[in-house]
Amino acid sequence: MALVPCQVLRVAILLSYCSILCNYKAIEMPSHQTYGGSWKFLTFIDLVIQAIFFGICVLTDLSSLLTRGSGNQEQERQLKKLISLRDWMLAVLAFPVGVFVVAVFWIIYAYDREMIYPKLLDNFIPGWLNHGMHTTVLPFILIEMRTSHHQYPSRSSGLTAICTFSVGYILWVCWVHHVTGMWVYPFLEHIGPGARIIFFGSTTILMNFLYLLGEVLNNYIWDTQRTAKLK
Repeated sequence: MALVPCQVLRVAILLSYCSILCNYKAIEMPSHQTYGGSWKFLTFIDLVIQAIFFGICVLTDLSSLLTRGSGNQEQERQLKKLISLRDWMLAVLAFPVGVFVVAVFWIIYAYDREMIYPKLLDNFIPGWLNHGMHTTVLPFILIEMRTSHHQYPSRSSGLTAICTFSVGYILWVCWVHHVTGMWVYPFLEHIGPGARIIFFGSTTILMNFLYLLGEVLNNYIWDTQRTAKLK
């Protein structure tokens, strides 16, 4: 028996994301006042994705609790739709985007933090908030994957969706540069056009790889559990 019910964990994670988002939006940073505001940063977009995803998880848990034993077919249909939406969001957005943000941020940060998170930001963003945005996303999504089985969409539709998201964000970043003359991320200022094309292409490939990784990990976790129960 779990020490903490998964439903309680989801509520706690949702509340933590709400707190992180509120604290982040309360910070008066110059970048928040420029074109695109917080929405030009993938970290912020990811936080919104995670908050919406765990909100759907909590809503699914509540619907499941209310539907249990009711025998109402309409409620059961609505619950199935919620579960399908929850599973789609984890597969296509929450897992690949969340893992991407954590991995890419800390890799670039370890190489040269000025390229991704200049020391100047320490004057605005406390350490705990930085980790809330760039670290805890990974364990939270792994906890969700471990506590609930998620039905992945067909591989072609899943990869198409994550490619659409990736290309859409890249075009958004390019548009912000077109309007303001400045790149969203400092390191993009220091590389040439060819290197940027390679970087953007590599990030799209990485997003696709992370989608496949999530699918493999989800199947491994739940196939292992089924095997253990059979034994």
